[in-house]
Amino acid sequence: MVTIKSKKEIELMKEACKVVALTYQELEKRIKPGMTTWELDEIAEKTMRSLGAIPAEKGYDIGIRGVPKFPASICVSINDEVIHGIPSKHRIIKEGDIVSIDTVALKNGFNGDAARTFVIGKVPAETQRLVDVTKQAFFEGIKYAKKGNRIGDVCHAIGEYVHSQGFSVVREFQGHGIGREMHEDPGIPNYGKAGRGIRLEPGMTLAIEPMVIQGKPNILELDDGWTIVTEDGSMAAHYENTILITEKEPEILTIL
Repeated sequence: MVTIKSKKEIELMKEACKVVALTYQELEKRIKPGMTTWELDEIAEKTMRSLGAIPAEKGYDIGIRGVPKFPASICVSINDEVIHGIPSKHRIIKEGDIVSIDTVALKNGFNGDAARTFVIGKVPAETQRLVDVTKQAFFEGIKYAKKGNRIGDVCHAIGEYVHSQGFSVVREFQGHGIGREMHEDPGIPNYGKAGRGIRLEPGMTLAIEPMVIQGKPNILELDDGWTIVTEDGSMAAHYENTILITEKEPEILTIL
């Protein structure tokens, strides 16, 4: 069931989303070659807790037997890692990497969720284009995130834009509703047919997140039960924001 948030709930949720935005502000300032992904995790957790929030991903349980709870505060995925990379004291960020970070903050009983892909130093032009297209795909999608439109309109716009740029979207994972729970209805794939799915109503809060691959769309799951990588070893990027459906244009809650 898709939840419609009250004005009070939206105000509380905006606080969680602001924490996410401020966390990315801090990460962007401090990410650099030579640091470990675990250091990024520590920066993110310290920032969230200093702002009165907790990292919602830490200890997250997907409920599949044999898959451990997520052990860190953020997901950090590098280069061919698409999503859900586990921070490590042994994984060092290098010049030329692209680093995707997914962060969820829980405050006042509500979640805020966003993802960013950071470019570390100089990268090939096509890699930079991948990161740029992934971000723009989000903005192409939310052009249709308006009262009365259908969720399929958003999904279709994202997929069509990515494919027009010669890249692939991940089909096995998707965006989602968000609120008191990290993952709520509706599911929001990065592809689909316009005119399908639920109608968008004011008070809906959605996490829209293009996950884009430079090569073929095929993915693999690593033995840790979490990390998703591209099958062909090509680069991947991720961009996400929590948005609010309003009477007019959508409001992006995880950008300052």
